[in-house]
Amino acid sequence: MNYPEALAWLYGTQERGIKLGLDRVRAFLGEIGWQGKGRYLHVAGTNGKGSVCAMLDSICRAAGLRTGLFTSPHLVTFRERIRLAGEMAPKEEIADELTRMRGVCDAMQATFFEITTGLALTLFERHGVDLAVLETGLGGRLDSTNVVCPAVAVITSIGMDHMELLGGTLGEIAREKAGIIKRGVPVVTGPLPEEAGGVVAAIAAERGATWIQVTEPVGGYAVGLKGAHQRVNAAVALRAREAAGILVEPGVIAEGLRGVRWPGRFQDTGLGFVLDGAHNPDAARRLAETWREEYGAEPTEIILGVVAGKDARGICAELAPVARRFTIVPVRNPRGRPAAEVFEIAEGLRPSRVCGSLEEAIGTTPGGGKPALITGSLFLIGEALVCLGLAEGGQEISGQ
Repeated sequence: MNYPEALAWLYGTQERGIKLGLDRVRAFLGEIGWQGKGRYLHVAGTNGKGSVCAMLDSICRAAGLRTGLFTSPHLVTFRERIRLAGEMAPKEEIADELTRMRGVCDAMQATFFEITTGLALTLFERHGVDLAVLETGLGGRLDSTNVVCPAVAVITSIGMDHMELLGGTLGEIAREKAGIIKRGVPVVTGPLPEEAGGVVAAIAAERGATWIQVTEPVGGYAVGLKGAHQRVNAAVALRAREAAGILVEPGVIAEGLRGVRWPGRFQDTGLGFVLDGAHNPDAARRLAETWREEYGAEPTEIILGVVAGKDARGICAELAPVARRFTIVPVRNPRGRPAAEVFEIAEGLRPSRVCGSLEEAIGTTPGGGKPALITGSLFLIGEALVCLGLAEGGQEISGQ
């Protein structure tokens, strides 16, 4: 298969759904030849895990280490999910590896995320990376990435999201996230609600894992990502690096934190729009706080699109204080929630309108003054990058 053919086949496996569990993943990885070698940093969390992964990767690369980075979902191209030494995995290698794996994948009915995890792990082994930073896809305990035994486990935050799969309380969700804690392996967390922290503490104690909770923002370093919450994320990344035994000079840390880039996280495009994938109420609250930090109390135009299963009411409520008007748009994704449904929620909070597409919304949003916000779904952020000419080519489908 060439790259387009390989991706078409891979996206077709999304029809197999999500199958949480590790026994089938271990069997699948064994069949495709993963040896289980390597050094890993494993990161879970409701919000912030992608940013912390990017920070860890940036610091380690600044220290001269050859890194692998596995994150999800992608914004524009699938290749964003797997990075080698800071660069997206080559199309040819992705195609070759998927072609090699296809027979096993189809015979075992491996899911999209299982296959993607296997692809990343085998590419990291093939390239002999010094360490790999892995972001969980969903939860932690039964997530495909939980087959590794890392040098450190990280839980950035715990909030209410994916309740249909992870549980309806903070304690239940915490138990799933804390499933990445391994016996004797240190775990570093960001600030946690009391209920969630109690669960993490109990699991860490049961497994003989030292728990390090970070509550204060990093000091003395400039961080390339905007927002007070990103300074807390940076502090988490630094403690995780230390707990993993990765010792680097302060100048290297400064270079890594200053140079970190993570698209779609309060990304000022310079074209009159700020992009942020705030896809749950906690993230929307942090987005509103960051807006005030950067632009003051004056509200702005907000273009919003969400997917099914997300708390649209909670997202709108958190964003309303910084919204002059909501423009609701559909998300080009199979899971996109109808714009009319979100409009019914938004119009009760702020003046609102519906546009048939993101392109229409961008073209009819007043310019001048402070930028407008585009938010609500990472899938929408990917679409925005293409619409604004900040990413080449068309946006590839992404469902997980």
